[in-house]
Amino acid sequence: MHHPVDRSQVQAKTNNLVVRGLTHYYGSAPAVEDVSFEIAAGEIVALLGPSGCGKTTVLRAIAGLLPVRPGMILLAETDLAPIPGRARGFGMVFQNYALFPHMTVAENIGYALSCRGWPRERKRARVAELVATVQLEGLERRLPRELSGGQQQRVAVARAIAVDPALLLLDEPFAALDRALRIDLQVELARLQRSLGITTLIVTHDQEEAQSLADRIVVMNRGRVEQIGSPSEVYDKPASLFVNGFMGYASRIRATVEAITATETTLLVSTGETLTLPRPLSMRKGSRVVLTTRPEGVALGREPSPGGLKAEVLMSIPHGPNVIHSLTLQDGTEIKATEPRHGSVVDPADPGSVFATPDTKRLHVFPEEDVQPDFKANPET
Repeated sequence: MHHPVDRSQVQAKTNNLVVRGLTHYYGSAPAVEDVSFEIAAGEIVALLGPSGCGKTTVLRAIAGLLPVRPGMILLAETDLAPIPGRARGFGMVFQNYALFPHMTVAENIGYALSCRGWPRERKRARVAELVATVQLEGLERRLPRELSGGQQQRVAVARAIAVDPALLLLDEPFAALDRALRIDLQVELARLQRSLGITTLIVTHDQEEAQSLADRIVVMNRGRVEQIGSPSEVYDKPASLFVNGFMGYASRIRATVEAITATETTLLVSTGETLTLPRPLSMRKGSRVVLTTRPEGVALGREPSPGGLKAEVLMSIPHGPNVIHSLTLQDGTEIKATEPRHGSVVDPADPGSVFATPDTKRLHVFPEEDVQPDFKANPET
């Protein structure tokens, strides 16, 4: 059976993006320094980081809205430096969608086609195709103010892909939407991107959004790249304490390296208790470290067990099918643990003492000097 070939999928085969040593200054202060990453043709990559980390600056530089000095941006092995932003043929979706308020849905979607001089019938057919693609049939004559936030976002996406862009750039496209709608539209965007094969870069501060949408994530902090990897790699194998905390809540426990053998490491926890890791660390005996564990990596029990840290339950909060427990260790260190609501070890009516046992295979260890005093483990912005 013959399947028609989508022209954008063919185009995407050559549209790989390479960013090398990108640097940009605002005045004398560097906004981003030596940023390098690649996006394979047809891949979707997320630039993830807190507000002010430089991710939007990188996107604007790629779009040709900011100069790159020094650094280089290549698309399909072509240096973009001499090509003005408007001539790069990229599709862009902004946080506020930037729709023309006096134009209808159809006119907004077809704007770029009109600018390129498409014949009326050809443009009408393309707009109809796009309206169907983003599921806005029947709304073609409405103005932006007559649409919901989700519908406006779909119009913005349709307008951005109207001319089969070589690269699709999305700057916090879901930030203004409520959580439920955000999730629905993320699924729709992922489906659309994969069906069209458009090379895509999305800027976001939302860890869950990056993990659900992207093939790979570029984590940024203070103008620099901290780590590049698949969603599972940056979550399960963070390269730094910052990445570990930014990708999701992680409890921190201070400890000292007490002994290292060929197969394991013994740690003296700040509470005076010990933990044994089933692997040798490349650190010296006596090194001060920070251990991190996610709530799902802590098992609770009523009886002492190897690696169990004695703790008091401060609070238990239902969270969907689970319960999140806030615990305090013997030295006052606070950690969190997650249990299923049904079969929980902790009785909310009489929480009392428990033993919290971190999964040592999933425990991450970082040098104490990596701690940033102004760092928020779970940033809100």
